[in-house]
Formats: sequence, C-alpha cells, structure tokens
Amino acid sequence: MILELKNIYKDYIQGKMTVPVLNNISLSVEKGEYLAIMGPSGSGKTTLMNIIGCLDRPTSGEYLLDGEDVLSYKDKALSDVRLKSIGFVFQSFYLLSRQSALDNVSLPLIYSGMSKKERKEKALQALERVGLADRVDFKPTQLSGGQKQRVAIARAIVNNPKILLADEPTGALDSKSGQQIMELFQKLNDEGVTVVMITHDADIAGFAQRRILIRDGQIVPDLSQPIFQPQHTDAETKAQEAIVEKEATQQL
Repeated sequence: MILELKNIYKDYIQGKMTVPVLNNISLSVEKGEYLAIMGPSGSGKTTLMNIIGCLDRPTSGEYLLDGEDVLSYKDKALSDVRLKSIGFVFQSFYLLSRQSALDNVSLPLIYSGMSKKERKEKALQALERVGLADRVDFKPTQLSGGQKQRVAIARAIVNNPKILLADEPTGALDSKSGQQIMELFQKLNDEGVTVVMITHDADIAGFAQRRILIRDGQIVPDLSQPIFQPQHTDAETKAQEAIVEKEATQQL
C-alpha cells in the first residue's frame, strides 16, 4: 500500500464550538491506483485530502505513507514529504502570474538543491509530458484555463512524487478542457503515477479505477445511495484557504 489511513478523526474549533468534520475514516490506496473521492460541499473530502497531503494533521488516528508514520514527523520533515513525495493540483491553479510556465514548473526544484541547468531540464521534461513543450516561455495570462492546469500538473509531477493529489482539477474549466485534463490524468496513471482525486462530479469520478463516497465526514459503503447536500459549514473551506495561503507564502 502506498498510503493507509486508520480511524482518522478531524475536528475544527469555531469559537467555543467543536465542529466534527471527519469521523472514523479508514482508507487504503495501492501503488499505481487511481482513486476518486466523491462528496458534496461540506462532506469532509477536502479535509481528507489535506490530511493525505500532509497539509493538515488529524485530531486522532494513524497515517502511513509508503510505510512511514508521517504523523510522527515534525514540520520540517513534513515539508520534505510534501516536496518530494506528493504532487498537488488545485482547482485554482496557484501559478505565479509574473513567471513563465517553465519557471512555475521549476519552483519546487529550487528547494531540492539542483543546479539551474538541471532544474530547467527537468521542468522541460515535465512540460513535454503534459503537452506544453511549445508554451515554456508563456506566462499564465497568455494561457487558456486548460493550459494553466497542465502547467500546474507539470509542476506537481516534476519531482516524480509517489502520489498525485488533485482537488476538483476540472472545476474551473469548460467541458472540453476538463475532458483533456482527465485524459492527461489517465495517461499519467498508465505510466504508473498513483492518483487520488477529489471531486463532486460523478462523470469526472468515472475516469478513476475506484470511487469512494464521503457524506457527513464518513465513508458511505454503498455508492448507489444518492448524494444529498448537507447543511453547509464554512469551517472546512476557511481551513483549506488558510493552509494553501500558508504553503504558498512558505514557497515564496
């Protein structure tokens, strides 16, 4: 197994209230698998992705990543895990607007101690893998939404991570661009990349080998059950925004 979650609980504190978000989640993913985690807004799926991606810690439970107990790691060690073992793809791309596609993809390599020449070579290879070899000098403002997401995917895979995590990767794209992005994920998975994708869209989830459904912070065993929209709480959304902002600040 590339990752194992056992009895994961996660609570957020809002004022004097404790808001439960994840309730006894246990999940295993095999190396080379393509998994879709489905669920409506407020279901806990993004919080689960943050824990898998070592962006957040659970309130309790166990998490083994490639056999390692990452919950025992200090912040510096977790940063190394995020840099070397996990690639992130977000709905909003999070590209640096003043930097070229090549520079955006090269960014994670700066922290790995590579020479400038090596960084350029690896970034070029990653852009070629996502079909953007002819857009290396383009800035995000010169790219379409689908091309921006391809740059973000290239950045996510440039370090050859053990897992590629995607949070609503087609959410900001039109249907044609979304289809192309899903075909790219399929290609990467065929090449051996382990993909864990968060989505609320059943059509997008259909591209994965396996699907699980989260409702009210728990895994629903029967995917045939309808997905109801629960009463929305913004605790998860605010926590996600804070985590992404902190991570971006650290990289800059």
